[in-house]
Amino acid sequence: MLETLTGRFSTIVKTVRGQARLTDANVKETLREVRVALLEADVALPVVRDFIERVREKAIGEEVLGSLTPGQAFVGVVQRELTTLMGQHNNALDVAVRPPAVILMAGLQGSGKTTTSAKLARLLAAQKKKVLLVSCDVYRPAAMEQLNTLARQLQVDNFPAETLDKPKSIALAALDHAKRHFHDVVIVDTAGRLAVDEEMMREIRELHEALVPSETLFVVDAMQGQDAVNVAKAFGDALPLTGVILTKMDGDARGGAALSVRQVTGKPIKFVGTGEKLDGLEPFFPDRVAARILGMGDVLSLVDEARRSVDAAEAQKLARKVKSGKGFDLEDFRSQMLQMRKMGGVGAIIDRLPAQFAQAAQGASMDEGVINRTIGIIDSMTQRERANPGIIKASRKRRIASGSGVRVQEVNRLLSQFAQMQKMMKMMGKGGLQKMMRGARGMFPGLG
Repeated sequence: MLETLTGRFSTIVKTVRGQARLTDANVKETLREVRVALLEADVALPVVRDFIERVREKAIGEEVLGSLTPGQAFVGVVQRELTTLMGQHNNALDVAVRPPAVILMAGLQGSGKTTTSAKLARLLAAQKKKVLLVSCDVYRPAAMEQLNTLARQLQVDNFPAETLDKPKSIALAALDHAKRHFHDVVIVDTAGRLAVDEEMMREIRELHEALVPSETLFVVDAMQGQDAVNVAKAFGDALPLTGVILTKMDGDARGGAALSVRQVTGKPIKFVGTGEKLDGLEPFFPDRVAARILGMGDVLSLVDEARRSVDAAEAQKLARKVKSGKGFDLEDFRSQMLQMRKMGGVGAIIDRLPAQFAQAAQGASMDEGVINRTIGIIDSMTQRERANPGIIKASRKRRIASGSGVRVQEVNRLLSQFAQMQKMMKMMGKGGLQKMMRGARGMFPGLG
């Protein structure tokens, strides 16, 4: 996510921080590089112009040129302006109304409205809200069945409707059903088109008037770049939008839509979608994304993800073993691999690290394939072997390799890495942090 923009800005930040003194000339040169980076990231030209002008005004003032650390002060100005550009702070959903609160989903066909509706239902259900999903898409084949299938996976309610019904009739019937069955939130998935047209806009305006939603969310594919901004403006002119959801952000290396859509529509980005899995929807925090773009990482989001994904009981159990300095076995190692996979894998973790750590970690020898193979190898062991890896000799290694579909050398490599990790755990238990870090460098040379 945002790799191109982050790469360019990280280089710019590194250069400007190294300047002992900032002048009009090197500020001008830095802003030129910033402008090029934004345009290459497909940020809308009017947005780039306004952004550069705001940064220039502050950069040539006392705040930067008069600072004892002008390079750092300049980076601070850029970070604050990026945050302002994207909306200052996260805007939560407004569902604190007399139930049922209605959330109307709008957007073009293919933007991911249906999947996003289900993802949103999952988030609200986790907050103990009783959710009703309803599809008003009577045009796209199997649209209603798709939402029904997703609702079953999430174990939330779905309003049954017929494709022969009118969208407005379906919506009003669903709202009545929600009132009678005490639902807290109704999420209405609407029909999309391949392009903005008057018929589509008229239909969704009618739905809006009939339902009076507390939230009208525009769902847009971030990978559309400039087109995403144009479509967002068209929907913003036709509907009183309350927020935007950017989908497919994991596939958008440029990030232009994220930087443009807020200013063009005047509406906050509330969520970003990453991946097709139903847990791939996260709140949008402008300050965190700004830090990420500048190569400072997004450790707060990483912590939030860990809280959601990591089994607290397992973590406490591991902590006790580390503290005692003994008992860490292959079953614990497997558990850590699974927890990492729950958090989106190594790639998702590295993506949120500050630039210097991310670059070092890229060289670490634990990519997604290694994690999956590691779990497969351990799954091919008996409980006794997992608890006592020392008993795994030649014949056992051949059996484990055959059972997990790998070569014996990979089993040897896993056992060697595990032995080093055991040593690290013992060092942690004895408080030897410096020794532990030396051990980590030996295990993963790319960590530097």
